[in-house]
Amino acid sequence: MSDIARELPAPADPFIFEKVYTVQSYETDQRGFARPVALLNYLQAAAGEHASLLKVAVADLRASGHTWVLSRIHLAMERYPRGGHTVRLRTWPASRDTLFTVRDFELYDGKDAMIGRATTSWAVLNLKSRRPVKLANVLPMYPIHAERALDDPFSTLPLCEKPEYELSLPVLRGDLDLNRHVNNTVYAGWALETIPEEVDGSCWLAGIEISFRAEALYGDTIVARSEHADDERCFLHCIESGSDGRELARLRTRWLPLSGTFS
Repeated sequence: MSDIARELPAPADPFIFEKVYTVQSYETDQRGFARPVALLNYLQAAAGEHASLLKVAVADLRASGHTWVLSRIHLAMERYPRGGHTVRLRTWPASRDTLFTVRDFELYDGKDAMIGRATTSWAVLNLKSRRPVKLANVLPMYPIHAERALDDPFSTLPLCEKPEYELSLPVLRGDLDLNRHVNNTVYAGWALETIPEEVDGSCWLAGIEISFRAEALYGDTIVARSEHADDERCFLHCIESGSDGRELARLRTRWLPLSGTFS
């Protein structure tokens, strides 16, 4: 078993999947803490493994011409693990309605202290029409653990209307996932690149919310923009297509001043 990730004994609640990840040196920032994108990758990996156990993984859906797409994600951190330390993830499907299913997460350090929470909303996409379908028409029933790790109704995120910072980037082959569109964690990385250096150097990311609105594909150019929200410690972000101006994603990030823990 790899030392990067290992499975835990089955938890008391069989509806909950658990996995332990070790933060690798290449996943850390300049201060030696796990990058937010690394944690988002852990969430995605754990969700995929649990979906496989529930027989609703991407591979299962593609057999009928469908796939999973992530609609929303909200990650809230109390602190970040250092490189070489472990993160224990707990994840479960928290609800399921006509078009969307919610999957939640809890993150713990090596001493079993909670360090973060996350909630996500997913839809099933028809690969030919590229439109969401009713879950009942595609998915088998699977266990629901009706508890929210992070209580978010997924209200519409505000639009970034007066951007102060802007960055253009190409979509590379390494940005793509199995569905051949940009992996959801890449959008977070693009948005965080627009945070001004003085904020990145004096603050840490306490929360990130992402609303995915359209696909980005290989060969596209994207434009990432950001602005201060009403709260000076919050930023609004938008990711747009550089060719036709389509809105690909909206984000909101929340920052707190560095303390002794993060210095």
